[in-house]
Amino acid sequence: MTDTDIVDRIAGLTPGTPTHAIRHKREKVADATQRSYEALFDPALPDLSLSDRLFVALYACTLSNASALGAHYAERLASIDADRALINQIAQGSIVTQEPRLHAMLVFTRTLIESPIEGDKAALERLPAAGIPTPAVVALAQLIAFLSYQIRLTAGLRALQALNATEA
Repeated sequence: MTDTDIVDRIAGLTPGTPTHAIRHKREKVADATQRSYEALFDPALPDLSLSDRLFVALYACTLSNASALGAHYAERLASIDADRALINQIAQGSIVTQEPRLHAMLVFTRTLIESPIEGDKAALERLPAAGIPTPAVVALAQLIAFLSYQIRLTAGLRALQALNATEA
């Protein structure tokens, strides 16, 4: 595992705290979560550009009111010199973009985050129509599934951390 566990950092967990101990009771799960993050945001990952994956992550966080995690993805976008205006636009929940491929990915993200039952065949077919090949569609769906998990995990840990702090 790397020195920077994203979930621990976003959730505000530090070694020695009760919530950190709970999360790391099954270390292999914490390690697998971090490794999944690293793999899904590896710049060398084919099919979807790193900036597209980070924009999807930022938008998923925006839709889920996960501001701390969203700030992390916005920082990652800024670090690769992504368009600052587009970062701000997506962080505000607007997906009006001139690039049809990214727009289609963001619409699909909104569908899976807000109304997963509507992520049906028709929703999937709109992606290749926007120029997104099948392997990229699969990678996008996997990314959104991971983001849903990461968002809920960090939110739950933050809530547990806050509860532990009030009980201390």
